[in-house]
Amino acid sequence: MSSPAALLQSDTLGSRLTSRGDLTSFFMQLTAEIGADSYMLVAIVHDQDRNDARIVSSNWIFDAIELTGKRLIAGLAQGALTVAPGIRPRPLVASHAPEADGLITGEEARLLDVLGHAEIYSLRLNVGRQRLFALFSAATAGKIDQPALMRAQLKCCYALSHIPQLIAAAAMQDPLSDRERECLFWVSEGKTTDEVAVILGVSSNTVNSYITHAIQKFAASNRAMAIATAIRSGII
Repeated sequence: MSSPAALLQSDTLGSRLTSRGDLTSFFMQLTAEIGADSYMLVAIVHDQDRNDARIVSSNWIFDAIELTGKRLIAGLAQGALTVAPGIRPRPLVASHAPEADGLITGEEARLLDVLGHAEIYSLRLNVGRQRLFALFSAATAGKIDQPALMRAQLKCCYALSHIPQLIAAAAMQDPLSDRERECLFWVSEGKTTDEVAVILGVSSNTVNSYITHAIQKFAASNRAMAIATAIRSGII
């Protein structure tokens, strides 16, 4: 197998991750390359004698994250099927999950299947001392290309090892919810409130509410100041 550096020679995006927006673009590109539908970058943080799952970046819909919960996400990230770089990955197939040695319950498996995560791969990422995991999933079992997935895992390790501070800040200091961050990101890209509402599948009032919450969390006076603060902090 090629070295991580060689794998990224033709992938300029991986070498210039400077913001949360870049990180999102990087993972969306990898998701498409391997034939997956969804991704989630998870950091497991040791906090007050417990392991807490922090979602660093994800394109899961908000309701899916809320319904599954951080406990299940942490379990998927650290489960028995999670593999280190160089090891052939094995999927968690929702229809077979009750047979998977207690990884998840039958009810949780049905929920994941309904939410479009019929097949999930969990990959451990070697990035310094940080405990990072990438979950890639598809709505149809067998859709994800395993050899491409193994290459994607090496790409992740190589690219993320160059931005440890950005990852640490995202895992520990991001005050925004996933939806608040998404709204700010799209507004920073020049999208109107109505356009963001269409992209995220919510109402314009909901988008305004998320943006208002973000402004308040940053103690900013307006959208522009909140966006500037988020960009400087590496949040978007």
